[in-house]
Amino acid sequence: MTRLSVEMLAADTVEPITSAGHAQLGIAVLLGIAVIVLLITKFKLHAFLSLTIGSLALGAFAGAPLDKVITSFTSGLGSTVAGVGVLIALGAILGKMLADSGGADQIVDTILAKASPRSMPWTMVLIASVIGLPLFFEVGIVLLIPVVLMVARRGNYSLMRIGIPALAGLSVMHGLVPPHPGPLVAIDALDANLGVTLALGVLIAIPTVIIAGPLFSKVAARWVDVPAPERMIPQRASEDLQKRPGFGATLGTILLPVVLMLAKALVDIIVDDPDHLVQRVFDVIGNPLIALLAAVIVGIFTLLRPAGFAKDRVTGLVEKGLAPIAGILLIVGAGGGFKQTLIDSGVGQMVLEISEDWSIPALLLAWLIAVAIRLATGSATVATVSAAGLVAPLAADMSTTHAALLVLAIGAGSLFFSHVNDAGFWLVKEYFGLDVGQTIKTWSLMETIISVVGGGLVLLLSLIL
Repeated sequence: MTRLSVEMLAADTVEPITSAGHAQLGIAVLLGIAVIVLLITKFKLHAFLSLTIGSLALGAFAGAPLDKVITSFTSGLGSTVAGVGVLIALGAILGKMLADSGGADQIVDTILAKASPRSMPWTMVLIASVIGLPLFFEVGIVLLIPVVLMVARRGNYSLMRIGIPALAGLSVMHGLVPPHPGPLVAIDALDANLGVTLALGVLIAIPTVIIAGPLFSKVAARWVDVPAPERMIPQRASEDLQKRPGFGATLGTILLPVVLMLAKALVDIIVDDPDHLVQRVFDVIGNPLIALLAAVIVGIFTLLRPAGFAKDRVTGLVEKGLAPIAGILLIVGAGGGFKQTLIDSGVGQMVLEISEDWSIPALLLAWLIAVAIRLATGSATVATVSAAGLVAPLAADMSTTHAALLVLAIGAGSLFFSHVNDAGFWLVKEYFGLDVGQTIKTWSLMETIISVVGGGLVLLLSLIL
């Protein structure tokens, strides 16, 4: 089962583990989040333990049976690790291969030689947007972060100046541009036109990513001035290497999973027949796990062999590549467990029920509902699926253009203010070596800018088109 289907199942079919009223449930959510933040910031407790305790506290405050809370937390942790854990592991192996073979050095040296200091943030946002088009956000982070960290360190750039544009490019694609799963689900629920939604999504994405990426990164770099964390930076390949793989071979290896996943998305759109042989083949080779695994296998021949690596050295390289990500996997998994506890407690349903009484324009209503569910559950996909289901009847009387804009309003709202109940929050925090406050001032605020700017542009286009 894919991560999307897991989250849809959780959002749509799971019975709440508590019968608490809206007031008690709302207070429980606030107290649960407060426990997590307090444990991390005041008592300096590891994020994995803090998220685990916070999830149990949330269930207790909501009056849920403790055994059901534990089941929700562990199932959320398991599904999150199942969805992104193997991808993070494969990405770590690929990153280690790129580093030790000298391939990453080749990429970084070429970028630094070709791009000026002033153009570097724009270069990063362009690369991230292109690579992020067919990828899950987590996969994009796995592929890009090693390059971001090395460019920041080797070129003596501010980490935020380089990292924020890359994150913005990935996030905007994730929320606003099909073939990402969230927008595709909303398109299907609202019976919107995919081509029109794609065109308008790209139109809105361009100014949004510019504002939230290169422009905001100037402010973020002043607020949070931190070096790239040493433990996450692939070390420069040994000077003893007699040669290293070429730029073309290295870039091709990095882009292989992107090409495979993009090909799958295009085949899904063009063929649109789950039983067709071509679509079935691309459903396999375009699966993120298979795509990254293929890149790792290809990398043995395009990266390691040209650098003169023997077979026994490849085994040691894989072991060293996996070691640094153990803590990240636990933290990301615990974030997924907390999110699932929120969903199973009925928080998403509570928000939907409350929002039914709001009387405001459809596009703004869709954005606000997605924002509320995103804040409550931490999942952009759950926010998209739930909000689309609620406002679907409104799309029946809309024009093709406005139905597409309704999809994009939901997508923009689903990105609002990522915080401690979002696995992406912990991914960014750990990869960039930030504390919770620094992550909120950079990543969380960047996500909010994307959401507000994207939602504002949707409303603006609705007045013009």
